Amino acid sequence: MEKDNIAVGLDIGTTKIVAMIGKKNEYGKLEILGIGKSKSLGVARGVVNNITQTIQSIQQAIIEAENNSGYKIKDVVVGIAGQHIRSIQHTDYISRNNPEEVIGENDIQLLIDQVNKLAMLPGEEIIHVLPQEFKIDGQSEIKEPIGMYGGRLESSFHVVVGQASSIRNVGRCIQSSGIELSGLTLEPLASADAVLSQEEKEAGVALIDIGGGTTDLAIFKDGIIRHTAVIPFGGNVITDDIKEGCSIIEKQAELLKIKFGSAWPGENKDNEIVSIPGLRGREPKEISLKNLSKIIHARVVEIVEQVFAEIKAYGHEDPRKKLIAGIVLTGGGAQLKHIKQLVEYITGMDTRIGYPNEHLAGNSGEEISSPLFATAVGLVMNSIENSSQSAVRLELVNEQPKVVYKNVPPPVQRYEVEENYVEKVETIEETREPVSQRASRDESTETKIRRSFFDRYVDKIKEFLDNAE
Repeated sequence: MEKDNIAVGLDIGTTKIVAMIGKKNEYGKLEILGIGKSKSLGVARGVVNNITQTIQSIQQAIIEAENNSGYKIKDVVVGIAGQHIRSIQHTDYISRNNPEEVIGENDIQLLIDQVNKLAMLPGEEIIHVLPQEFKIDGQSEIKEPIGMYGGRLESSFHVVVGQASSIRNVGRCIQSSGIELSGLTLEPLASADAVLSQEEKEAGVALIDIGGGTTDLAIFKDGIIRHTAVIPFGGNVITDDIKEGCSIIEKQAELLKIKFGSAWPGENKDNEIVSIPGLRGREPKEISLKNLSKIIHARVVEIVEQVFAEIKAYGHEDPRKKLIAGIVLTGGGAQLKHIKQLVEYITGMDTRIGYPNEHLAGNSGEEISSPLFATAVGLVMNSIENSSQSAVRLELVNEQPKVVYKNVPPPVQRYEVEENYVEKVETIEETREPVSQRASRDESTETKIRRSFFDRYVDKIKEFLDNAE
């Protein structure tokens, strides 16, 4: 019987931290085994600014996910976001010594290593190298160069750059929480995996993930990632505006936004009023819903216009770069009333709300298939791709001391009972080999590059953390 691949994703957001445990069922769909959610303390705009508070929030989410699922978490795939993330387009080439030999993985790796040597601004590091299209001896639009002949191998790359210190701080928080870091994924890419179909990626689509602290953008065309950007505004800025504009506390502002908020002021009548309890015996405060939606509208327009400026910078008006599938909104901010209509009005592009339920098993709860959990679902999918055994059943963990600490060898019958456990331990040991060795031979070049690059980058972070101790 094939062993279950238990995968864990950890979404460290500005508003919330989500730990999600899942596996693929017999139909190839993602079955969520457990989910843990905690209020994110110590993270601002996607960047850790208080290590201790972030560790506590991570541990809280991890414990809740373990209790809900009955699995003990070993390692996690973590999403990277934050205002420090930027992307650049770069083209590079290598001249091969022997054009009579077919192009192999070593040639592509040589090209990747060359891109990794690009000079960056002080404190910045390349965290993601995504191939766009290859060119061999002037022949362009080649998606799979392996096995072809040629002397000059050229490729355009989408290079994602971030602050090394910010990523290492995330690594430190994970390690201090008592778990291992098994992979890193750019959060817009994780969200895209969860909510976009392959047809949309082929036709051309812009994914807008509106989180608490940042709004992430990922543009796909011809099935390839073409542009990524992080806008340093999100739902929290809207809450702050309501707090200041209505002179109320943050908790009340957040509730107002969720329950009565709308991005379209024309929807509310002048006589629609909500009463908010006053603080410590003060009189209740009456707030007009029309004024509330005006405050929300002003900030949402600003966020959408900044995102639209990035879409224009990609060049969507060029017929060859046209985004036929339009815009997909996801993240917590996508739940705001009438935001879809406002985005369509500002951009003139078809818009839909992206739910991660396409890849989820039919018995998944309504809460999990919310846009709020799109990134976490994408991270679990990424962990499954890595074939990692990221969690083990709690009863097996509890039985472990019997095997480890007893001097007397257990009787033969016990091995039959514990056989399942032995299998699990073997699986855990197997997953420690490099991801590149676990990848199947028939993977695409893009997947191999993503995998091998992230594997090396995670090793680099682990090495840094070990040296720092």
